[in-house]
Amino acid sequence: MRIFLTLLSFGLVGWADVVTLKNGDRITGTIVKKDGGKLTVKSDLLGEVTMPWDKVESIQSDKPVYVALPDGKTVQGTLATTGADVQVAGQSVPLVQVPAIRNDAEQLNWQRLQNPRILDLWAGSGTLGFAGTQGNAETQTITTALAAHRVTRTDKASISFNAIRASAFANGVSARTAQAVRGGWAYARNLKPTVFLNTFNDYEYDRFQNLDLRFVLGGGAGYNAIRRERTKLEFQAGAAYNRENFNTGLVRNSAEGYWGNNFSFRMNSHTTLTQSYRMFNNLTTTGEYRINFDIGLTTKLTKWLTWNLALSDRFLSNPVPGRQSNDFLYTTGLGFVFAR
Repeated sequence: MRIFLTLLSFGLVGWADVVTLKNGDRITGTIVKKDGGKLTVKSDLLGEVTMPWDKVESIQSDKPVYVALPDGKTVQGTLATTGADVQVAGQSVPLVQVPAIRNDAEQLNWQRLQNPRILDLWAGSGTLGFAGTQGNAETQTITTALAAHRVTRTDKASISFNAIRASAFANGVSARTAQAVRGGWAYARNLKPTVFLNTFNDYEYDRFQNLDLRFVLGGGAGYNAIRRERTKLEFQAGAAYNRENFNTGLVRNSAEGYWGNNFSFRMNSHTTLTQSYRMFNNLTTTGEYRINFDIGLTTKLTKWLTWNLALSDRFLSNPVPGRQSNDFLYTTGLGFVFAR
């Protein structure tokens, strides 16, 4: 592998950025960014290569990049390494003290994150699915799903919505076979890069659980276990208030303790997997509990058109008499992605 990288670097060094590692390997391509303790370089043959910054011996760029200096200023220029120092825009900075390096796209993203407006930085996806039959029986099923989030340097906001409505008409009899709506919002504020406080508000309606409205308001703390370009994993725990109104006249109020996780993985440049899990233990009536589990897959077909699959499962240990504990909702179909 080292021989291959070395030969490749000699062939491309005339028109590419070059990173030399302390073990002698040379990576050629285009510098994407140096963020924290990682340097990312995009190679035509190897794709994006991420390496520890403390393993870098020298770095040089063919095109100007943005370099953050230890005093907080940012300059633009080509990079060259002399000894243990990096030369950029007439200034010399010890290699180990360089806070950040960004290409044009990364610099633009960084600037947007400094003082974003409330409507900036939202990104997400939506799905609308429809299925039906005509003949001996007439059936119609409509499913919708929406997920969006806004991430800045200091906080994260997200919203979600899932719904299904199905009906059937046969032998002169019409019946609504399914109707459920689930949605909510969440907000998290960073205390440090790995620790955050969060609050959330969930709403749920399920006709065949006899549930008119489940209102949940909670908050707690979380830990960012993995924060990589392609993979993110966080854990959360806290307390919540749950109010359930059933159309049988039953009303239940309870305090809950919860714990769970959020996970996302960009499988490739087109497909992203997301997953969320919450376990709610009833603190008012011990032994009772709820489980929320959601997982989704989004695949880009074009710049904005996608194929989406969303699975949403809700388990209730104490349903009203005559109803099952588990409800499973899935939506699939063409959708869209957006970013602002």
